[in-house]
Amino acid sequence: MTIMSSEAVDRSVSLTAQALRKVAHLDWSVPAAGLEWSCHDTAEHVAGDFTGYATQLTGRSTDGYAPFEISADPGTTPDGLIQVIEATGGLLSAVVAVTDPSVRAWHPYGFAGPDGFAAMGVVETLVHTHDILGGLGVAGWEPDADLCEQVLDRLFPQVPRDLAAPWPTLLWATGRGALPGLPRRAAWRWYAEPVAAERVVLCEISPLVAGDLQGDGTGGFAWAEDGPGEGTRFASGMVAKSREDGTFRPGWGAYAIVRTQDRRAIGGIGFHGAPDAEGNAEVGYDLVPSARGNGYATEALKGLVSWAFAQPGVTALHARVDADNAPSHAVLVRAGFERTGSTEDGGARYSLRAAAQ
Repeated sequence: MTIMSSEAVDRSVSLTAQALRKVAHLDWSVPAAGLEWSCHDTAEHVAGDFTGYATQLTGRSTDGYAPFEISADPGTTPDGLIQVIEATGGLLSAVVAVTDPSVRAWHPYGFAGPDGFAAMGVVETLVHTHDILGGLGVAGWEPDADLCEQVLDRLFPQVPRDLAAPWPTLLWATGRGALPGLPRRAAWRWYAEPVAAERVVLCEISPLVAGDLQGDGTGGFAWAEDGPGEGTRFASGMVAKSREDGTFRPGWGAYAIVRTQDRRAIGGIGFHGAPDAEGNAEVGYDLVPSARGNGYATEALKGLVSWAFAQPGVTALHARVDADNAPSHAVLVRAGFERTGSTEDGGARYSLRAAAQ
């Protein structure tokens, strides 16, 4: 995984300022391309992101954003907005440079350290520069390919790299275009700290994308030809419902299993809900047929187990398997689970307890 630094933030802000100064004489009250915001509002949004990311790190936030907003003074010209972007981008850069790499702060797409927030800042300024320029009738702007590649590597482990150059790939990753064989994404997000295993990475199916995946969408993932499976769609529906019910807890829902070799989603895994009062949680998983028999489910389950037992208060994980599902029995055994009994319908129960401290 690429570690992004303050230099990447500085570089992206410089590219943005250079591009926007060429159109500062135009009317920024028009809508930005593909957005409901005006070009003026989009520039303010970039400045707000820079400031918000910086203060997440300085404030060590664990449960939300600090309650303030950034806005330009009434009547601020495009030149003034560019100045605001440069100033707030410099603030994020300075904070990233001095923050200990071990620091983690809250973001709705997952907790992140200074390099994660640096990458988020780079994404925001690059794609919104694209949006502003598009709204002003300017096409063809393209930032440096290696900067786009760094961002893709840091925040988008689920995005294929073999279909296009880094910039159009980043535009696809953020719902701004199509790639060969992959339509424009209806739902998308990045992943600051996905759950990594040997040959797969687990990317949370958050409420933001669960509704799309519950139906006939992709959830923003590039799936193997025979995916997604019905089990993954059902689990996504559970995530969407928990959000509606107000019971959703980040991390304790469904994840897409993404094969790192080609960055295709090959199944789903996750929890049936957050741990109960005694620290028990139930897991489930499925793979698309083309990916079965290669050990991916075992690796994914081991990664999920490691993540779960690293969370406070978790004492045991449990699973239920149909009696005739021999491969699933084998996955649980290889992941360290022990058979503990039978289900009402003749299936088997398995459990794995946390190691004693």
